[in-house]
Amino acid sequence: MKLIATLLLPLCVTTQMAIGQPLDSKVYAWAESPVVKKAASEQRAILEGNTPDFSHLEIHATTLPPHQVPHPAHKHDDEELIIIKEGKLTVTIEGRTKTLGAGSVALIMPGDEHGFDNKEGVPATYYVMRYTSRQPADRERGQKAGGSFWIDWDEVPFQPHDKGGIRRMFDRATAMSKRFEMHVTTLREGLWSHAPHTHRAAEILLMVENKAQESISGKLYPSTKGDLIFLEPNVPHALQNMSQGNCIYFAFQFE
Repeated sequence: MKLIATLLLPLCVTTQMAIGQPLDSKVYAWAESPVVKKAASEQRAILEGNTPDFSHLEIHATTLPPHQVPHPAHKHDDEELIIIKEGKLTVTIEGRTKTLGAGSVALIMPGDEHGFDNKEGVPATYYVMRYTSRQPADRERGQKAGGSFWIDWDEVPFQPHDKGGIRRMFDRATAMSKRFEMHVTTLREGLWSHAPHTHRAAEILLMVENKAQESISGKLYPSTKGDLIFLEPNVPHALQNMSQGNCIYFAFQFE
């Protein structure tokens, strides 16, 4: 039996390592994401794989009909980020409840019970990002940084600047990340966000309004509302507004 277990061990390790491929730096288009209809919701798969810091990263979007819940309140061992795309979503975390509108976010620490509910008369659509770090989760670090939280879009001040403006959402440690930073950029027509640059942290851009093009390692990729752009660590990148009027996008980095 020991010999069989020894022979099987490399196979098990190889299988575990093969689950999920490294994510490519590119645009993951909303219109091309497959849709699965469930009993009480509709789910759109956007990306799934791994990164230098996360052994597993999965992002999908859920559309919840009026007066529906996607599932009962629950808890899990990975971390979860919610970004509301359209409509309003009532979020409950560890017994605290808040109804949030488009642009609002919620971040749920591992082990915290949470649930979602559409109490409105119109559908609600929201992005779900779930991820597990390659390093052991540090729940104490996450709690010291403030634990689970939500941010209401209507309560985030807009700070104008010469290229448009910015809304700073959060910048803090979590159980799965030494640093997780999120902001929302408003970029004026025709402008580049900045010159092509690199950084150690992986980054995700989420187009909220209008269209742009992303330069990734010198190649240009078109992007429009709803699309998600994933950028690996140390990949040269920059974004240009290709709209008539402003474009708006989330940008969040993690490591």
